[in-house]
Amino acid sequence: MQQRCPAIVGVGRTKFGEHYEKEPEKLIEEAWLKAAHSAGVERKNLDAAYIADYFLQLTNKIGLEEGFLSELTELHVPMEKTRSFSSALLNACNAIQSGRYDIVLVGGVEKMTDRWDKIRDDLMLLEDPWSYYAGCTPEANHELMLREYIKKHGVKGKQLETLNIALAQIAVKNHKQALKNDYAQYQREISLDKVLNERKIAHKPLGLYDFAPVSDGAAVLILASLDVAKKRSSTTICVAGSASATDFVTFPARQERTGFLASSIAMKNALKLAAIKESDIQITELYDQSTLLEMVSLEDLGFSSKGKAWQDIDESCKDFQGFYRVNGKELFVNTDGGLKADGNPLGATGGAQIFEIITQLRGEAGERQVKTDKDLQLGCVLELEGFGTKAYVHILRRGD
Repeated sequence: MQQRCPAIVGVGRTKFGEHYEKEPEKLIEEAWLKAAHSAGVERKNLDAAYIADYFLQLTNKIGLEEGFLSELTELHVPMEKTRSFSSALLNACNAIQSGRYDIVLVGGVEKMTDRWDKIRDDLMLLEDPWSYYAGCTPEANHELMLREYIKKHGVKGKQLETLNIALAQIAVKNHKQALKNDYAQYQREISLDKVLNERKIAHKPLGLYDFAPVSDGAAVLILASLDVAKKRSSTTICVAGSASATDFVTFPARQERTGFLASSIAMKNALKLAAIKESDIQITELYDQSTLLEMVSLEDLGFSSKGKAWQDIDESCKDFQGFYRVNGKELFVNTDGGLKADGNPLGATGGAQIFEIITQLRGEAGERQVKTDKDLQLGCVLELEGFGTKAYVHILRRGD
């Protein structure tokens, strides 16, 4: 299995934001050309392709995405469509590891702003259909989880005030990190007071600046067998472990409601495949659909102790040095600004997360390149489908 370890040889993406003037094919073409250039591959080199999107059928009336991609690439190779980018990547990894293919395109594209009024209801159905019928919004489950978290861990008084500030600090931190990311949807700082004030205006525990935006964009990576990758590059980035797990679609019916069981299981299995411990990971991209999810994901993946992540965040953000200090170690989190500031075009989101880890591991992140005592070797990505109903964890390792 290790000899067939898939390797990422090229990555490309678009800027995320409101791209009313660009059709989906223009976005995915831009990302593909960048990935192909970085990998030194041409269309004729591809053995297969996997593409991800949630809503192209609704937003752009594209009913058969495989044919859409075939037309763009002028290829007739096997192509498959998934929802999330991570699902596409996992399927591509399996195909490479089986020995079936040598070079595969993995892409994701979304045009959510084209029909935001239409897909808002569908976003709620992705999270919890029963909550939808009860009149909830896509943000409702995040607030329910926060209340459950506070109750379960007995957070009250001064501690509760600190937890709320820690959540706000996540938004401030991610916006600050996005300043150095030219692809980010929001390249502007926000203040702690601004985050807290929006909560007061909404009369809710989480406000406008606690949630990721609606976005358009595309991302592409080129995956290859290790033998092929070594011929194309002196530095290889392997997908050392890739795993997925699921949980009930109905949030109130779950065994665990202060985190995502699916995330914990996926992380455990990915670590086993990679033969490492979570403490070995130096940099991670977490699925911060809300500030709450960045916090609980630190616990779900084993970086912070259960019920303690807010304390790690609070201590780290008092004099933020570019990383969280968890269990005595430095952990760089969402260095591109996360979903919160980089953007969240669902089908392409996981691709942007992978793009950031690859760029950092290669030492090509420019101004936002993290600085550590040791060279960056290991990173991981967490992507979710729905409200923790499905979780994917990918562990990426830099080789020589």
